[in-house]
Amino acid sequence: MIARLLALAIVLTPLTATAEIRLPPGFTSQVYVTGEGFDTDTSRGVRGIPASATLTFDPSGILYLARTGRRYVGGEVYDLWPIFRIPAGGARLTPEVESRYFYGPPLPNPQIGATRRGHELFVTTFDRERKVGAVYRIVDGRAELFAGGTPEKGVPPVLRQPEASAVDSAGNVYVTDRAQGVVVRLSPEGRVLDPAYVTLARPRLLAIDERDHLWIGSDGSAEAPYQPGPGEIVRVSPQRVAEVLYQGPVVASLGVGPGGSVFVADRHEKQIFILLPDGRRIPFTGFTDGDLPRSVGFAPVTPETKRAGVAGDLFVVAIRNGTWPVNEVLRISGPFEELARPR
Repeated sequence: MIARLLALAIVLTPLTATAEIRLPPGFTSQVYVTGEGFDTDTSRGVRGIPASATLTFDPSGILYLARTGRRYVGGEVYDLWPIFRIPAGGARLTPEVESRYFYGPPLPNPQIGATRRGHELFVTTFDRERKVGAVYRIVDGRAELFAGGTPEKGVPPVLRQPEASAVDSAGNVYVTDRAQGVVVRLSPEGRVLDPAYVTLARPRLLAIDERDHLWIGSDGSAEAPYQPGPGEIVRVSPQRVAEVLYQGPVVASLGVGPGGSVFVADRHEKQIFILLPDGRRIPFTGFTDGDLPRSVGFAPVTPETKRAGVAGDLFVVAIRNGTWPVNEVLRISGPFEELARPR
């Protein structure tokens, strides 16, 4: 049924007057977060907010985005970057008002991770030159060190280049460490339970499905995610049985969908595809006019998100017209439950 539904004639759904995205019948898209005045090249006429490569939702329907730092650039880079907190309903930002949406302190090279218990936001950071990383827990706008950071003299750092983070049903936190080639497992309090819960080459992406399976995206031999790879997506059971479900170009993002499927942003092929637990790969969207998907994630289904009208929708950070410095957040609505329904 999934294959038949998505193999139907694809229609074009307009996003703005200058761009289009291909979606299956029954699905619609709209711009959810955009901005004006952030692209310094006014001749391009591209709207958007400052580049943001990671996103997540909390149960109330608030969207969190991290402004993209220079995680893959060498040299002395000490820039601090803010976290955006977008209320349910979306937003249109300008340089004059963007500070109203800042959440917590600016952090070095932040990556948005998971939320936990409805009010905790996990963010990873790292110092490329010192090769020391950390996980912060942000609550009510206050950031506290959760794990990692500068170790005592003579002790190796727990984290060197932490990227994605995710939380299982017991509250344990998992972190991909790209530099060390491991997924680190932390207790609900931040204590290291297993410094190498999973070992693989350059793990960067991480998601946990409703059955506590880890979905890990690795860059393989690629030095940066914008390089072609080859990359992998590995699914690891709670019993630590690992299966390679995908090999190909390095993917940009993973988002857990209904029925244990994962939606994958592939900016090399300008598409989002669905990866099923049995390894089947099904096309979902295609982008045109130089647009690329950068990050994907679903709004949770809660009473609050139902009231806000975003429950179960897919949100996509998109690069518009090849203009990397600014992005827009797109909201895709439709019968996602049909994709997961057994037939």
